[in-house]
Amino acid sequence: MFADLDFSVIAASLPFIQVGLLFSLKLTLVAMSGGIVLGTLLALARLSGANWLARAATAYVNVMRSIPLVLVILWFFLAIPLLTGAPMGAETSALITFTVFEAAFYAEIMRAGINSVPKGQTWAAQALGLNRVQTMTSVVLPQAFRAMTPLLLTQTIVLFQDSSLVYAIGAKDLLKAAEIAGKNYNRPVEMYLFAAGLYFAICFSLSQVVKRLVKGKRI
Repeated sequence: MFADLDFSVIAASLPFIQVGLLFSLKLTLVAMSGGIVLGTLLALARLSGANWLARAATAYVNVMRSIPLVLVILWFFLAIPLLTGAPMGAETSALITFTVFEAAFYAEIMRAGINSVPKGQTWAAQALGLNRVQTMTSVVLPQAFRAMTPLLLTQTIVLFQDSSLVYAIGAKDLLKAAEIAGKNYNRPVEMYLFAAGLYFAICFSLSQVVKRLVKGKRI
């Protein structure tokens, strides 16, 4: 079976793959950045002590974490144009959907990070005259980010893998690019194998970075 494979088609398909890979990376970076910012705000809301705010943030996190991502992608892509009356491109829809979805997962990571900071740090900051906002931004959050960096990166690896789900709405990610190239050159098996190799290489490399960070924290 493998004797029939022709990987020379990969060179000709690189323009397609490059476009798809760049969008997958863009989606990952945008969703990671926006997700961490929104997730941190959600974590702070859950820990704020304001009952209504904590409940709203908790409901958001629980709902998003309980629904398959592919359904959220489809719902957002189909429902938003109906509500707004304006069409939304698959790429824009994917960027927004991934950001709001991943925020729920980053929120739980950041909540754990904030809770891991010793209470003595907060008391010391308050003793120095820092208010609650200053204490959180200058003392607690920096330590929480450092503690949770490996978990944040691990979630980002999962995010990059999940980016292939935008295939469902026709966004031109790495997987979609491989499919197009496979159809154009009538070599779908080779292109899917090549795409799988790229996913593995990127995710494995990032996982090694996470391992080094974890090892460094233990030393």
